[in-house]
Amino acid sequence: MSVPFTGVVGSRSGGVISAIVKETKRLSLKPVKRVVFQFDPFVEESVHTRNFLFNITKKSLIKTNPSVIVKTNVVCDRSDPSVTFSLENGSSVLFKAKNLTTLEMFQLYNKYITSLLPKEEPVTVLKTKSEKAAQKKR
Repeated sequence: MSVPFTGVVGSRSGGVISAIVKETKRLSLKPVKRVVFQFDPFVEESVHTRNFLFNITKKSLIKTNPSVIVKTNVVCDRSDPSVTFSLENGSSVLFKAKNLTTLEMFQLYNKYITSLLPKEEPVTVLKTKSEKAAQKKR
């Protein structure tokens, strides 16, 4: 007797980890001057904030803006976790992270902060006269 197939045929979602990896590839710290993480390690809701901190401080992300300052405030007053971004243009963005997952924090970061990056214009390559002539002969 065979077992009936109950799955899906085709591509499957890679899960939360692959979604986080996808969001971190889009991430850039260029518009950020300073990041302040504040959490109480004894509160259950701080797990996602600590995971976000771990992913933000990876070498590949720090290379996008080596002058960014990352500060961590570990408190013991049962306060809700929060992440504050001070931007280069003088404004600041506050994530109250009590009910946010790691993936949601990355999505919000990309939506509100990475979108502040100026669009890069494509680089046009100039051709010499001999290259243009060789292209016309083909």
